[in-house]
Amino acid sequence: MPQPDAPATRSKNIALIAMLLAVAMTFIDQTIVAIAAPNIQSELSLSAEGSRWVINAYLLALAATFAFGGRLADVLGHRRMATIGILGFAASSLLCGLTPSNGAAEAWIIIFRAAQGVSGAIMIPAALAVVVSAFPIRERGRAMAIFFGVSGGLTAIGPIAGGFLTQWTWRAIFWINVPIAVLALILLAVAHIAPTRRRERIDYIGALLAAAGMGLSVLGFEQAPVWGWGNPGTWLCIVGGLAVIVAFVVVEARTSSPLIKVRIFRDRAFVVDNAVLFLAMIAFIPVFFFASVYAQFSLGFDANEAGLYLLVFFGGFAPAAQVGGRLLDARGARLPVIAGSAVAAIGFALWAWKITDLSLGAQWPYIVIAGAGIGLLLGPASTDAVNRAIGASYGEVTGITQTVRNYASALGVAVLGTVLSTVFAHRLVSSLVGLGVPRTQAESLADSAGGQRGGSGGTIPAAVADTIRHDFAVATGWVLGGMAIALGISFLVSLAHPGGRPAQGGADATEEPAAAVEPA
Repeated sequence: MPQPDAPATRSKNIALIAMLLAVAMTFIDQTIVAIAAPNIQSELSLSAEGSRWVINAYLLALAATFAFGGRLADVLGHRRMATIGILGFAASSLLCGLTPSNGAAEAWIIIFRAAQGVSGAIMIPAALAVVVSAFPIRERGRAMAIFFGVSGGLTAIGPIAGGFLTQWTWRAIFWINVPIAVLALILLAVAHIAPTRRRERIDYIGALLAAAGMGLSVLGFEQAPVWGWGNPGTWLCIVGGLAVIVAFVVVEARTSSPLIKVRIFRDRAFVVDNAVLFLAMIAFIPVFFFASVYAQFSLGFDANEAGLYLLVFFGGFAPAAQVGGRLLDARGARLPVIAGSAVAAIGFALWAWKITDLSLGAQWPYIVIAGAGIGLLLGPASTDAVNRAIGASYGEVTGITQTVRNYASALGVAVLGTVLSTVFAHRLVSSLVGLGVPRTQAESLADSAGGQRGGSGGTIPAAVADTIRHDFAVATGWVLGGMAIALGISFLVSLAHPGGRPAQGGADATEEPAAAVEPA
């Protein structure tokens, strides 16, 4: 015979599953699109920069609006904003899949990828709040561990799902979100979550400054290969964007109801944790895009094989994430953060060294090491950052760490994409001239190769195909080297971590901070 609280138990479990499905779409999208990027670029005739914006528009929109989305959820209601976020994500996913194959394709898919990011920024904090409100305090820790463990772990599904669906059509990677969203909405309705809202002001000025600062700075780095480093517009965007971010911090410090409470950064461990997350995320999400393009362009893999190539990374990441969690419980965050940064820096450096050996067999041990380093540090840094934020709500500190992580990912794609384009063009022209090709023709071939990185390269003579693949591998090595440098800096920063345990009551004691584990 069922217990008296069986309906309540069933309702909260249904709510958890509904929000898991919703948030899983956003995490899978971070890796699944990377696999399809070459096919998207080829079929829609996107420029190299346009191909990167397909990835970056999503990450940047997610970063720029995440804190704002969290505040909207608090003020307008968690269930309502979760529903709006899911609907928005499904609609924008459908429209991404319906991108026309004409001159409007590049603008179309970038706009609706950004719409996906905004919808995700509305959905994720609202979904988190729905789960928190559905479970009593004594059960919240386990629920949050399941929520973040499962949804974050689904990131690994992206490469496999992306490879499989792309074999049919790249459009399916977006369309698959629609039935998932429908199921999440049905379960959310069945769960009967009580509506909640708080009477607070919404910091529209802060939201505008955050979006403008992040958008301008990333735009400058992203467009530098096109506009040129000597173009005033490039530096106006980069410097202007960073100046707006500084203005955002100043405004937030003086606002009574800010998007981000900057006083949280008075805690040294919190600052170190977020700095480590920022530097690590320059590598973690961008590596899927760059490695996928490399696998399909230099190694000649199809989408399925490229998915397996990326899955090697998770072969190191998954077990190391478990080790990092145990070290966090036993010793605190300092050891796994330091060790993870060092291991990741070494792994990416060795991967960069072997990238011109156009064989997975020569690279896989170093890919595993790189993944293990990231897996070791990511969970402990995220969890410790949340637990260190004394007096702030769980939603607010999650908003900060997610903004830091997604902005770093967008910046990583932009900056390292510029490195890739610049090095590849320079290397290829030099190589072709060395083969006796006139410089004018060499520059034309380099432009052709750069614009067709994801395609068949039909306009590129077969005689120089090997040279092109090798030079692209060299350029990718520079990208991985840049990631190794970022993680090396992360190691130096992590040495400043004070260690120890957070004080009792951090991150709002009513929300059980010790269980506040963010998704890897």
